[in-house]
Amino acid sequence: MRAIAIIPARLASTRLPRKPLRSIAGRAMIEHVYRAAAASPLLSEVIVATDAAEIYNFCQAKGMRVAMTSLECRSGTDRIREVAQTVAADVYVNVQGDEPLARSEHIAALLGVMGDGVSVGTLRTPLAAQDAANPNVVKVVTDFRRRALYFSRSPIPYDRDGVGVQLYKHLGFYAYRKASLDDFCRWPEAHLERVERLEQLRFLENGTAIYVADTPYDTVGVDTDDDVKRVEAILKDRAPSE
Repeated sequence: MRAIAIIPARLASTRLPRKPLRSIAGRAMIEHVYRAAAASPLLSEVIVATDAAEIYNFCQAKGMRVAMTSLECRSGTDRIREVAQTVAADVYVNVQGDEPLARSEHIAALLGVMGDGVSVGTLRTPLAAQDAANPNVVKVVTDFRRRALYFSRSPIPYDRDGVGVQLYKHLGFYAYRKASLDDFCRWPEAHLERVERLEQLRFLENGTAIYVADTPYDTVGVDTDDDVKRVEAILKDRAPSE
């Protein structure tokens, strides 16, 4: 199976301007993400997809493969599909450009669910209790075959009788077959997607199953200065072998 990772990156972030080039522990965030993906022996290529000349030039200077994409792309998924039109693969892995704690283990777990008949995969990890009410932390529930039933910013499922239930955090790593990428970009924005502001719900509303793999490795998606500080502290504490 030929798998490539595509890292969508843009400068126009409202909460943390110039986010991909933000220095974290002495290295630009996009470089942390690229290095993590490139460490996976399961990937044939890693490509940054951007519409910003500054990111493009930075990546080239660092020896990172990069593709310039259209300003018309509405989302990172659209950006990935544009690259997929010219780079052939069996599976395209979406590694978000604001995930500097990405690891090769995330890639391995994700590709592990992409067997025959699986068109979209993603990741989950046990949810910390303090994050249950945080709308910036997305939750996921699955069926017995580990297919996503729903994603939400609210804590799901609701433990009405207090019987005890493990909640799961959704991690924003995806794997797609080309046909699913094409479908996603062809479909209009879906109702629940618009309500929750979660684009993966477009797949579920259109009947495409998303298979969910488990990982013990949580991440911190960087959206604020406080997130930068959290990531720097975690990177500092990581063992040298990691």
